[in-house]
Amino acid sequence: MKAIAWAVLVVGLACTAMFVATGLSSDSPLAWVNGWMAGPIILVFVAPMMFSLAGKLGGGFAALRGGVPKEFLGAPIAMGTVVGVSRTGLSVNDQPQLEIQLDVDTPDGRSFRSAARQIVDLTELGTVRPGAILPVRYLPDGRVALATDASQHELQAALDRVQLAKGLVTPKQLHIAEQGADAQAVVLAMAPTGQVRNGRSVVHLTLRITRLDGTMFDLVQEKAIPPTAVPQLQPGSAVRVKYLPHDESEVAILTALVP
Repeated sequence: MKAIAWAVLVVGLACTAMFVATGLSSDSPLAWVNGWMAGPIILVFVAPMMFSLAGKLGGGFAALRGGVPKEFLGAPIAMGTVVGVSRTGLSVNDQPQLEIQLDVDTPDGRSFRSAARQIVDLTELGTVRPGAILPVRYLPDGRVALATDASQHELQAALDRVQLAKGLVTPKQLHIAEQGADAQAVVLAMAPTGQVRNGRSVVHLTLRITRLDGTMFDLVQEKAIPPTAVPQLQPGSAVRVKYLPHDESEVAILTALVP
């Protein structure tokens, strides 16, 4: 978008130069009334508007399409916890652009505050709320963009590494998440313990897991779960899990990042 704004500025300057040259080279009182008048109009009205729009868009046209700006392609993925949301005043097809304030946690254990701008569908506004976890791509200077291009595998791997760095999972739990076999489970019961660990409620979960061969086993384990995962772990809910066939003492529960 900035490139387009600069191109408009250059055209405006060129037209203005021709407008002045044409006016000065003629003795006619109407010499200044010519097609080159578009130059001053572009400089006074169009160019400032284009630069203003470029500033508001921030991430450029890629952000409007839900993509990732070029400078963020291939950047590492981190997890951002939403701490605030505001509208920028820009909208596209009646869909608002939001400035999302985030507390970002990286897989190597760093944390920092940043913000991302994104066009959000009106039906999805409820998912971008304080406390929600959104995957982002980040640059060394602290800028971030929502990782809308990342695969589910990339997102899960980044989330697992962030949780390990923050002490929310153990190395064994991470090993299960990365190397375990995929399975389906049904939540039989969820009982709060009354404990809170790193801002997460600690609960006892009773799960019925279906093995790869179709047989089942029940497991009760203690988990510290984020608020966004609570609706996904209600009794009767079906969830994805991973487990080690040779060690069924623990499973890794795979919940969606944003419900």
